[in-house]
Amino acid sequence: MKDSLAYTEATIAAIATPVGPGAIGVIKVSGALCEHLFRRLFKPKKEIREIQSHRLYYGYIQDPQSGEVIDEVLVTLMRAPHTYTREDVLEIYGHSGYFVLTKILELILREGARLAEPGEFTRRAFLNGRIDLAQAEAIQDLVNARSEEALRLALNQLRGALSQRLAPVREALLSALAVVEVAVDFPDEDVELISHYELATQLEREVLKPLEDLLRQYQRGRLFREGIAVVIAGRPNVGKSSLLNALLMEERAIVTPIPGTTRDVIEEMATIKGLPVRLIDTAGLRDTEDLVEEIGVKRAREKIAQADIVILVVDGTEEPTAEDFRLYDEIRDRPHLVAVNKIDVASEETLNLWREVFPEARKVFISAKEGHGLESLAEAIFEIVVGQQEVSGALVAPNLRQKAALEKAAQAVRQALNNLRSPNVLPELVAVDLRDALNHLGEITGEATTEDLLDRIFSSFCLGK
Repeated sequence: MKDSLAYTEATIAAIATPVGPGAIGVIKVSGALCEHLFRRLFKPKKEIREIQSHRLYYGYIQDPQSGEVIDEVLVTLMRAPHTYTREDVLEIYGHSGYFVLTKILELILREGARLAEPGEFTRRAFLNGRIDLAQAEAIQDLVNARSEEALRLALNQLRGALSQRLAPVREALLSALAVVEVAVDFPDEDVELISHYELATQLEREVLKPLEDLLRQYQRGRLFREGIAVVIAGRPNVGKSSLLNALLMEERAIVTPIPGTTRDVIEEMATIKGLPVRLIDTAGLRDTEDLVEEIGVKRAREKIAQADIVILVVDGTEEPTAEDFRLYDEIRDRPHLVAVNKIDVASEETLNLWREVFPEARKVFISAKEGHGLESLAEAIFEIVVGQQEVSGALVAPNLRQKAALEKAAQAVRQALNNLRSPNVLPELVAVDLRDALNHLGEITGEATTEDLLDRIFSSFCLGK
């Protein structure tokens, strides 16, 4: 059985690097059989009198039954508790390649280890107390980081920033619960250690406010983890594809003077001020009898409806048209900005006209062809989606699972506050609410968790992590 002691104490092994051509392939092993495997499979170039922990040894992996040499390797045995999992860990650094790594892994499994499940090394690090659950999730965020800011956020979480923010909240809850439980245990004592008003004020200041602050940071963290969708829209031939190419700094989309060149959606990833951005170039929005172009226009409108922000590109060499006004009406309820393009060849008179229209919109004047104004465009995108506040190196933002637990904890605290402020306070009900809040916070760091929850979290990890 998976939950049996034998299963959780078994020695596990996995290929820890992507299999394929490369300089190095790594096999990771964790558990009590590590030293046995070192002695059984590894043939050092020089005699080893005593295996030293955390030291690299050079030699060969050899099949102990046939004597066949499998690979030339470096091997290190790291003894508990100073390892990733707090168990003995064996790492073998061989040549990358599917056959050679698989062959070594088969020898390890034949000697009594079993294949690790996704995320099982990190799961053992959590179960053995080296990291808490929030830090374990940060490891996956670190692997998946798609921008510098996402990487910084993951590193903050890995260092325990979220857990540190929650520690005083948890202490305040425990302190409040202790006071309430005195009232529950000694209902006939005419002694009030702290007034209901003071207790409510303390909970509001030391528990509810910090939880709400963390919840407000969720959206900001989500943007850096997952990125945003930026749709480039506008009527045909205003320079949408030129803008896509300029932001990507490569010729990704075909650019011609012929209206309607782009007939389908083109999507590419970029980074804007540390924010992962999916740039979506769309077909020119206009009425058309061309069936293919009509499908492209329909898809463009679907992308606009799903976008985090829409860039409406207009032609700065032409006066605003009825079509421009109609398109602006389509996007005005979405987060948006107007990019007035072709300023390198536009007259000042025409550009002044564009400064007057769409007064509520943020406008950026650019030349996609020459690259003018692109930095201002990037600033505008960032500020509209994320806000004007500078990104802090100490940013702490919960992920979706943690956000759900924080919301439940905050709701339990609000319920406790309502009970404390009622005319007839029932300490038993307040105690239940405070315990609920503590349990929900425990779900974040792992003090209160279930096997199903751990399975769900670690199943998204790669093998060998």
